[in-house]
Formats: sequence, C-alpha cells, structure tokens
Amino acid sequence: MNPILADLPTTIFDVMSGLARDLNAINLGQGFPDDPGPEDVRRAAADAVLNGYNQYPPMMGLPELRQAIATHYGRFQGLDLDPMTEVMVTSGATEALAGALMAVIEPGDEVVLFQPMYDAYLPLVQRAGGVPKFVNLRPPAWTMAREDLERAFGSKTKAVVFNNPHNPCGVVYEREQLELLAEFCVKHDVIAICDEVWEHLVFDGRKHIPLMSLPGMRERTVKIGSAGKIFSLTGWKVGLVVAAPAVMKGLSKAHQFITFTTPPNLQIGVAHGLMKDDVYFSTMRQTFQASRDRFTAGLKEVGFTVIPSQGTYFVTIDIGELAISDDVTFAQKLVREFGVATIPVSAFYAENIYRNAVRFCFAKKDETQDRALERLHKAAPAFGLSGK
Repeated sequence: MNPILADLPTTIFDVMSGLARDLNAINLGQGFPDDPGPEDVRRAAADAVLNGYNQYPPMMGLPELRQAIATHYGRFQGLDLDPMTEVMVTSGATEALAGALMAVIEPGDEVVLFQPMYDAYLPLVQRAGGVPKFVNLRPPAWTMAREDLERAFGSKTKAVVFNNPHNPCGVVYEREQLELLAEFCVKHDVIAICDEVWEHLVFDGRKHIPLMSLPGMRERTVKIGSAGKIFSLTGWKVGLVVAAPAVMKGLSKAHQFITFTTPPNLQIGVAHGLMKDDVYFSTMRQTFQASRDRFTAGLKEVGFTVIPSQGTYFVTIDIGELAISDDVTFAQKLVREFGVATIPVSAFYAENIYRNAVRFCFAKKDETQDRALERLHKAAPAFGLSGK
C-alpha cells in the first residue's frame, strides 16, 4: 500500500466522535450543527429525486446550478463570473481540494501550507507529489508574518493552500493580511487554492473578502466553497469551484477522473438555496452568532480563557495556564471523565509545536450547549479552575 495514505493514523475527528458515541458524550468535536437545514432546500432536492432526472448530469455540473453559483458570488462578493467557463460543481470541497492539487502540482513542486490546518491538506499535497513548506500562524490572532512568508516562498513554490475563514481558529482575515499573501503569490507566480467553505459564517458585521478579488489574483486563484456549510447540510457534499478558464481546464480534467459528477437532486436543491433572498443568509449568520455568544459566555463562566471567534462553527480556548500538560490530555480527560468531546488544536499541525488550544463546535441547540456547559462546570476543578 502507498505509505502516504496507508500509514496515516485514524483522524482525530473519527477518534473523538467514536469516543463520544461509545461513552455517550456530548459531541462538540466534529463540526456539524444539530439543525436539519432549511426545509425548502431539502424539499427541492427531494422533489428532484422523485420527479426529476436521476441519470448522469453534466460533468461540470447542472447548468442551473453553475448559473446560480455565478449569480450568488456576484451578488455577495462582487465577482464577475462566466458560469460556463469559470464554474464547476464537485462532490464536496475536499474533492475540489484534491482535484486542484492534482491538477496544479508536479512531483517536487513546493506547496505553502498554513498551520494549524484542515487535516486533509498535507496528505493530499504529498499524494500529489508536492513538498510542503509550512508557515505557522501566530496566536492568539493567528496572523501571517512577512518574514515567515519569505522563508516559505521560493523558486520551487507552485501553490499555496489558504483557508479563510479559518478552521480551527475562527479567524476572518482582513484585507491587509490578504494583500500580504497576494503580494507573494504574484511575485512568485503561484496558484492560490482557497478553501473558503465558511464564507457565509462570518460574524459581528464582518465581510468575507475572497482572495480572488484582489489585484493580480483573478487569474491565479482557485476558489472553493461548500453548499454543506452554507446550508448546514454537511452530509450533502456539494463543492462550488471557481477559477479562470485556463485554470479551470486543468481542474475539470482532475474532477473528471475522480468523481466525474455529483448527484443531480442535490445540485437542484443547492441551486434553489443559492438564489434565496438576503434574509436567509443574514438570519443564518445571526443565529450562529447568537450560538457563539451564548457558548462563549458559558465557557468564560466556567473560567476558561476564550480565544475570540470571528467566524465558522468553532471557538477555541487557551489551556496554557491550566493544570494539564497538553491539549490531547485535556481532550481525552474531558471526554472520558466528564462526557464532552472536543478537538485538540495540535491535531491541525504536521508537528506538535503548539499544544495549548482546544476547539469546540458551538453550532448546537441551546439545550445541547446547556448540557455541555453543565458538564464543563463539573470538570472545572479537575483542570484547576474555580469558575467565575
């Protein structure tokens, strides 16, 4: 077996979700809401199964969904896209990431990765033959530094994988940081593969700025979105891919030989959802922001030091001053002894260089949050906390 994949350990998400099931713990680890998602979107997909076309749809995606994607991104992010040459539908954002890396990288090419990072990035880069070059984001604001980019980018750099809004840190990057990254991409003629699946999950009046919209980046960016994240339907696995025609040509060839296409009924449902009025999207953000605020307040009452979340489903705590050795030990103790599953942030690094943060998913109903916070209050003395 290929050792790049065969030797990988079980992901931390499988480990913690398995423990949550086995121990009847509250799962605040894996990032999924306990809401069923918008009924009209689900009904549109269900109707398409019963009354629509269920054979192979076009490889690039149904025309109505590609048009909806172009219209949606024009409406919300000011992007002027040709739906027939610059838009593609994939079976989830992870497939889009895999296809983009396969299309862009040749063996020996260097790829810049920002740590902490979604755990799929590194094995996908390595399987495509790429050589990872790591940039460590600087806590607690999780910023990029010019000197770190200067060390990572070079003559062999072919691509950079950039996640914004950022999982697990919950950062929504502002223009100054994006301009810094764009400067290096243009200077070194690098393709930016942008994981923007959390683009609608931004809080406190922030606006998501796609890297593609910056000067010099239109022709060198692969923008990847996720219908599963936009509509809280994480099991649907419908990826939204945007790139300039010359780049999309290569992306489409990779997609053709990975999954080829995506269930047509889900595409119909997503097309319906993307055309919903602005009220849906603003209400969705307000709902998740309220959940963030509620859970953050509860964590602070327990006595935890909370690192502010600007977007996504996630909030992290700093455990550096707790009576515990590291984040893995904390997460294991919390799930086994107190029944709350979390994710240690060190799992998002290639090396265990930062072990002082733990991620919680706050995208849960109030009663789920309350049960979890009750257990965290009981756990507080075990970590040297007295509550506030």
